[in-house]
This record gives sequence, structure tokens and C-alpha cells, in this order.
Amino acid sequence: MARLQTGDPAPAFTLPDADGASRSLAEFAGGRVIVYFYPAAMTPGCTTQAIDFTAHADEFGNAGYTVVGISPDSPAKLAAFRAKEDLDVLLLSDEDKAVMKAYGAFGTKMLYGKEIEGVIRSTFVVDVDAQGRGTVSEAQYNVKATGHVDRLRRQLGL
Repeated sequence: MARLQTGDPAPAFTLPDADGASRSLAEFAGGRVIVYFYPAAMTPGCTTQAIDFTAHADEFGNAGYTVVGISPDSPAKLAAFRAKEDLDVLLLSDEDKAVMKAYGAFGTKMLYGKEIEGVIRSTFVVDVDAQGRGTVSEAQYNVKATGHVDRLRRQLGL
């Protein structure tokens, strides 16, 4: 599994959101996107991370960032997650994990001392040019759910 680094092209994607509408990286042309990959909606760590991103959504937005969370959950489960936790970030469904694999956010990882295949909690900051092509300006793998958003805010100078 290849891992993305700063300066690499960000893989383009089009995925369904929690309402089933197709959303793509290109729609953020001229902007900056924080793309975070998480294993499963409605689990403790993923809920913590989504709530933290939501708590700082205005701050990210005012600085020109759009926050996008991607998981292998169905759009229906994402809609339930959004409603249950009152989330204010864009949630996308990557059920076949193709986008996760393209970003190096799916593969072998350690879980409770055991090697398994799964989603690698990862965050990317992507600068999207006027033509809708993305470039990775920050790539973070194996991030911890707790405290990650605050660390990212500091790194971005927010």
C-alpha cells in the first residue's frame, strides 16, 4: 500500500454523501479540503473525532477549509450518525473502499496487538486548484481519534 506524501497528487473521488447525492473532490475547486478517513460511524473513537471536527467546523470554514469525513458505511448509516450526533461535517460513503485504498487509508494495521486489514485512521489536507485537481499539503496516518483535531488546528495555525 503506497502512502501519500506532501506534494503528491490527491486522488480524485466521487462518492455518495449521507443523503445519497454524489460529491466529488473537484467541487471544491479553488479551495482547501480536510479529508479524514475513519473506520465506522457510531463507534466511540469515530464519534469523538466527528464531534471534534463539528465543534471546530466554523473555525475551519472561516480559515477556508471544508471538512470531509469518509468511511465504509452506507449513506443511510451516515445519515443516522449525522442526526444522532448533530454533526456538521460532510460525510461520504466509500463502501467498496476504493478511495480509502487510493489514499493509503485501508490496509494492514495493528488492532489490540493483532494484525488485521481495515481502515487506517488518516487525515489529509488537500489544496484543490481551479481545475478541481488536488495536491496533498499534509498527510497523516494512524492518527488517534482523541486530540487529533486540536493537533491539526495547531499545525494549520488556527
